[in-house]
Amino acid sequence: MQIESLNEELAYMKKNHEEEMKEFSNQVVGQVNVEMDATPGIDLTRVLAEMREQYEAMAERNRRDAEEWFHAKSAELNKEVSTNTAMIQTSKTEITELRRTLQGLEIELQSQLSMKAGLENTVAETECRYALQLQQIQGLISSIEAQLSELRSEMECQNQEYKMLLDIKTRLEQEIATYRSLLEGQDAKMIGFPSSAGSVSPRSTSVTTTSKEGLLDPRLSPSALRTPCP
Repeated sequence: MQIESLNEELAYMKKNHEEEMKEFSNQVVGQVNVEMDATPGIDLTRVLAEMREQYEAMAERNRRDAEEWFHAKSAELNKEVSTNTAMIQTSKTEITELRRTLQGLEIELQSQLSMKAGLENTVAETECRYALQLQQIQGLISSIEAQLSELRSEMECQNQEYKMLLDIKTRLEQEIATYRSLLEGQDAKMIGFPSSAGSVSPRSTSVTTTSKEGLLDPRLSPSALRTPCP
């Protein structure tokens, strides 16, 4: 685009130069005609030679100016083109690096997405496994709580049985002590009356036995000791 612009400017300058030269030639011709009319004795060859020299000098000056301008513009344009070429090359290199970086990032993104999917699957499997284990543990806890409740009930029942047995033991000890004291008292009576010991009738013996059995509490029988727990 800039080269075309320079060419257009150069053509415009040439056109202006041609127009200026044409105008200058017309002016010189007019002056020559006037001078020829006024002074017919002037040397036309010399005048034309001077005009040619002026024209060639002006043309050479314009040509040099145009060439200098063209060279300056060309150098500036070439410098700008070189700079732009370097910038374009740098931009291409940067674009290549960016594309390579983008490809690396896309590969890493795919890897991260795959890893994320794998971790999500692992988390889902772990949650499912732990949910099943939690369900099993809850079932085990419920079973243990039921066993503990049953054991607690059995312990309460055994505690009641123990209290009952302790009460029975206490009463047995009391009745045994009473029975022993009665036996000791009866033995003392029998020692004090030896002559009558041999004449004791079977009836009195049965009565004594009956009275001994009557001292025992009916609740202390073997069947009473086996009270079932509620």
